[in-house]
Amino acid sequence: MKKGKIETYINEMLESKGAMLFTLIDPDDYKSTKDAVKTADECIKGGSDVILIGGSIGAQGGLLDEVAEGVRELSDIPVILFPGNIATLTRYADAVYFMSLLNARNPYWITQAQMLAAPLIRKLGIEPLPVGYMVVHPGGTVGWVGDVNLVPREKPKIAAALAMAGEYLGNRFILTDTGSNPRLFNYGPIPNELIRSVRAAITVPYIVAGGITNTKELSDAYRNGADIVQVGTAFEAGNATKMAKLFSAVAKEEGRKKLKK
Repeated sequence: MKKGKIETYINEMLESKGAMLFTLIDPDDYKSTKDAVKTADECIKGGSDVILIGGSIGAQGGLLDEVAEGVRELSDIPVILFPGNIATLTRYADAVYFMSLLNARNPYWITQAQMLAAPLIRKLGIEPLPVGYMVVHPGGTVGWVGDVNLVPREKPKIAAALAMAGEYLGNRFILTDTGSNPRLFNYGPIPNELIRSVRAAITVPYIVAGGITNTKELSDAYRNGADIVQVGTAFEAGNATKMAKLFSAVAKEEGRKKLKK
């Protein structure tokens, strides 16, 4: 499969900036579609490079359409779907994480959901981004919904081997995720040692998600090997423009450091 417009954009941004910041909007986490679109707008103004829309349970149907259409009208930056299932698709998105959940116990999440979604993705003209997705303990909602054999936080070699397998299977991005808001389970974001191990094992862009709530954690993720950091919950509490500006500044600074190496 040839690289499309959005994948090319991401690769070119990484080549020129060294790092990127993705904002995740889960429509089901907001009181209204207006609130979800407003947060996306604030994050765009704050410097986010991509808006992701999706979630593990409720981000589908008319709700998804309304939020995606509203976000797409705000700016020219890409709108990418972060699907929780085959229903997390809308014609108003530019691209979709075409994810294989690498450590799922149920093959539905590895190839079957993808098979069911592929014809509609082509029909809608949404660009598929091949993403190898792994969930690290504690896993949150996605861990439960995806019937995941969670990667232990203290076993970075397992994560590295799984990431390597994901790349060998043809995925052009690797994503590690703790699930949303791991602090509910008294855990933080992806451990730095695990990030370093995954980065050393792969050659494709590496996305880190889950639990990053402050600039130190964000810097740590980039410094230990993340090319892209995906942030959602941290922008939901209000002052999203201010938070996005702070996070964007960190991404730019850490990206410049990467390019100098």
